[in-house]
Amino acid sequence: FYFDFSPTYIGCGLICPHIVNCSVLFGAIVSWGFLWPFISQRAGDWYPANLGNNDFQGLFGYKVFIAIALIVGDGLYNLIKIVVVTVRELCAQRSKQSKIPLINNFRDSEVSKVILEERRRDETFLRDKIPSWIAASGYIGLAAISMAAIPRIFPPLKWYLVLFCYIAAPCFAFCNSYGCGLTDWNLASTYGNLGLFIFASWVGPNGGVLAGLAACGVMMSIVSTAADLMQDFKTGYLTYSSPRSMFVSQLIGTAMGCVLAPLSFWMFWNAFDIGSPDGPYKAPYAVIFREMAILGVEGFSSLPKYCLEMCCGFFAAALVINLLRDVLPKGVANYIPIPMVMGIPFYIGAYFAIDMFVGTVILYVWERINEEEAEAYAGAVASGLICGDGIWSIPSAVLSIFKINPPICMSFGPSTSS
Repeated sequence: FYFDFSPTYIGCGLICPHIVNCSVLFGAIVSWGFLWPFISQRAGDWYPANLGNNDFQGLFGYKVFIAIALIVGDGLYNLIKIVVVTVRELCAQRSKQSKIPLINNFRDSEVSKVILEERRRDETFLRDKIPSWIAASGYIGLAAISMAAIPRIFPPLKWYLVLFCYIAAPCFAFCNSYGCGLTDWNLASTYGNLGLFIFASWVGPNGGVLAGLAACGVMMSIVSTAADLMQDFKTGYLTYSSPRSMFVSQLIGTAMGCVLAPLSFWMFWNAFDIGSPDGPYKAPYAVIFREMAILGVEGFSSLPKYCLEMCCGFFAAALVINLLRDVLPKGVANYIPIPMVMGIPFYIGAYFAIDMFVGTVILYVWERINEEEAEAYAGAVASGLICGDGIWSIPSAVLSIFKINPPICMSFGPSTSS
């Protein structure tokens, strides 16, 4: 546990709900305060001693797979929940449409204004709608390009596997888009994990890890983009914007991203040690997804002792905690931690949990002093902290490229008894 003076995480603590910040801190206390010290004392019994910090046969394996169990358990529960809510809402909407009669004359002026406004939105949105044949031909064209290009980049992912991704993705994209509209929760990573396990086990030991990761990327890009695009279309519908204008704006932004994203990645890749467990940019999900692919190929035989049992326990705990959050009264459920948020510090560490909790304490005190002012300005203060720290990364990257180091380095460590 240490506080690394990160303005970004303090800003995140200011804008995230209190339950999220407290869940992060609770997960850090459970993992780094109790669980990892307990398991580390079993070195030589549960797993070989003197292993490297990144060896999955040792403590690192417990960290990664227990975190995966919490995250996947939470994601699976919410996936099932969203599917149930989606089906229920579709059935309710269909029954309402069949029962409610059509009324042309509205005596209530307020009701008529609302309905006329909705009709105006419908006319604006449908007048410039994108033809179905353009959408279908565009999707087929992108599928053909992917079938030709992706196997050249990732040879284990054959063209027919890419085709299967594009055939299955629209079903998941619909569920994710509708569920995201109902719950404001984009579960593209959960659908990606599903594709990862399927394709990794399908290909097998000979290239299954790479094929699973590549297929996961294809599935996530389709499913996530569908939900984001539907959110933009909804915004356009509410603001009387043309769907074609929204779509063209998306194309322009995507084209800009094709240039800016690789340049940004190249700069950070050359300036910082990306993926290092001891560096500022750990890229934790890269390791988690890779180990999930390995698990899909090799099975559970490579896990250290009692790791599978612990994973099952935390997986079940994630399901039970989510069920309690939905079943118990809202006043009680608001104090129950979120399993997916708890799982993040299990692997990353407790340092950012302290930072985020500092942010939530600042917000809590601010709300007690002046709630209206806190509600109005907390987002602006958090944005300033996050943007300032983020903008500084650009000159920091430039200085690192030219091998210019800061004159002072300050660090903190645990005290040692004399």
